[in-house]
Amino acid sequence: MDWCKFLKFGEDNVRHWGERSGLKEFVLDRRPRMGSTARRIKNSAMGDMREVRSVYECWARKGVFRVCTGGVFFLLLIVALLPTTTGATGVDKRIWGAGASKLSGLIIPGFASTRLRAWAMLDCPYSPLDFSPLDPVWIDVRKVLSVLNCWLKCMMLDPETQEDHPECKSRPDTGLSAITELDPGYITGPASSVWREWVNWCVEFGIEADAIVAVPYDWRLSGPMLEKRDLYFHKLKIAFETARKLKGGPSIVFAHSLGNNVFRYFLEWLKMEVAPKSYIRWLDDHVHSYFAVGAPLLGAAETLKGLLTGLTFGLPIAEGTARQMGNSFGSSLWMLPISPHCHADPKRCQKFLNGESPKHYVCDAEQQSSNHSGWPVDVVTIETPAPPSGVPGISSAYPEVPVQEESATAVVQCGVSSQKSYSAQELADGTFLREISELDPTLNVTLHHLYKYYLEDPVLNPLTPWERPPIKNVYCMYGIDLKTEVSYTFAPTAKPYPENWQITDIVYETEGGAMSTRSGAKVEGTYRQASGDLTVPYHSLSYCKNWLGPRVNISRTPQRAHDGLDVQEEFEVEHEKGQDISFNMNRDGRVKYITFFEDGTSRPGKKTAVWELDKVDHRNILRSPVFLRELWLETVHSYHPYAKKSFVSKAKREPLRDEDCYWDYGRARCGFPERCEYRYVFGDVHLGQSCRLRASTDDDRITTYL
Repeated sequence: MDWCKFLKFGEDNVRHWGERSGLKEFVLDRRPRMGSTARRIKNSAMGDMREVRSVYECWARKGVFRVCTGGVFFLLLIVALLPTTTGATGVDKRIWGAGASKLSGLIIPGFASTRLRAWAMLDCPYSPLDFSPLDPVWIDVRKVLSVLNCWLKCMMLDPETQEDHPECKSRPDTGLSAITELDPGYITGPASSVWREWVNWCVEFGIEADAIVAVPYDWRLSGPMLEKRDLYFHKLKIAFETARKLKGGPSIVFAHSLGNNVFRYFLEWLKMEVAPKSYIRWLDDHVHSYFAVGAPLLGAAETLKGLLTGLTFGLPIAEGTARQMGNSFGSSLWMLPISPHCHADPKRCQKFLNGESPKHYVCDAEQQSSNHSGWPVDVVTIETPAPPSGVPGISSAYPEVPVQEESATAVVQCGVSSQKSYSAQELADGTFLREISELDPTLNVTLHHLYKYYLEDPVLNPLTPWERPPIKNVYCMYGIDLKTEVSYTFAPTAKPYPENWQITDIVYETEGGAMSTRSGAKVEGTYRQASGDLTVPYHSLSYCKNWLGPRVNISRTPQRAHDGLDVQEEFEVEHEKGQDISFNMNRDGRVKYITFFEDGTSRPGKKTAVWELDKVDHRNILRSPVFLRELWLETVHSYHPYAKKSFVSKAKREPLRDEDCYWDYGRARCGFPERCEYRYVFGDVHLGQSCRLRASTDDDRITTYL
């Protein structure tokens, strides 16, 4: 292609020649400009290095520039071209128009999702790895492996006072780096990645660095201790006010897992900080939307697993060590299973002000008629052996009378066991811990935490069901249909603390809401429409459906990019609070779907939506490209000045990034040819990787979804 001929042609010839050559954009100007010619090269079907050299030689002959070598000019041309077009994954930052410019958001991470750093100088004996100020504690796998005892000193809190170890203290890191990768490194980085992919999306789509604010916290502490020690909720309030001054409008809250419980506590704490008449106005001025991701609204059964046997979080430590560490945290009960039928005393605040002790719970009639306190089954069963008379100490899971290990084990195996099951409400009100502490006195400390930081907290009893937050736009999203633990059976091991309990059976909920056990025993309980997200049971995640109004619009779409042919919709579906929503839609077992439940009419000026994503687990939902795509579209839509509908249209989903393009083997081409093209890059190992976004000429592609 001779670009010198292009420069000599007249206007009519240029137009005709440009159409024949496949140019999508060219400037009808007799004197070429660098920017316009660079765009010609980029959008040409034949744009390659030879064309660039042709332009360079032509400009040299025409005297457009005088002093510049070919290599330097080529480099300058490419550098000038790239920043204003597409990012590393093919995203054209211009296509989102006015929507992205006003966006601001605050991220509240989940449990164990904030990096902790040491604030001490701790000498670890027999090892060169010591702890110095600002060294990473959570999480540094090298020190977990080599100096475990030193590491535990920096991690554990005093069970009674929640203070740090005398020799080492840890504090949460600050900024986005505190929540992206907990242990940066070639191997440990991807394994400990939390919000990294989410932040990458923000960068790729042109979000400014000052628009996204992370508010990490010490996830070991309960709500009252977060405020008492770190003034966390004061700082969170200031963060909202600063974001408003910076961007001129309210922010979006993104909370994951335990971060939702923290945000709920903040909303209740705020009532005591601002005048009652100013509370709603403050929220309207500072919080535009709230995205609750994987919220354990009714708790999670795994809390019991951590309480009695320990959760290692994939670290190379013993479960007993993990239990000892976890039980020192005041936050270990924050996700305790609770009943949806037992609420806080409505006169709770007034009684606290009057110096009276309010009731911990006020339960409705459904609690009495419910078999399992609103859960599919009883959450925990304790199996205690009844040893023959005359053998001391065996009935206790924490034996005070020493017995030889062989004889103890034999008696436990031969004794006649008795079982007692506990419902979610019996866990929340302390019945379980009071009774089990007779077998395991170490749980008296946990019982102390339950009363001091939860049941008798004057700000909020977090172990109560949550009503819809008084925020204009509320979105609740989570994964479904993964095998999730909902109940455990524990038995004593006759070993000393912290290994004095073992799990003898587990009840799972599986795809479609069916239930099974590890032992193969039959399960009698309440079946649901689906299962949970591998960590939190479905009924706990989906409790936010109670925030929807009496009539709901439902849409089910494929997760991958689609042209709208497989979209299913039902409008004005009746919904009764406390009951799941019944609807009739087809499901292809080979396709993963997203189901949207949307209500934009029942509360004037407010929107509520629930998203269910097939086969997306609790932690990796923050890395899911499908989830991030929908989150991004809804976020930009909510800020866009030309948005007409309450929610983003579900009619179709075009590829937004290179990763959304794929190879259509049936047609032997890239899918969505109007958006994607085959463009091989060195390192591609299959055809789908070579399908990439075309250069876009749209000024504002979000208008497609308005």
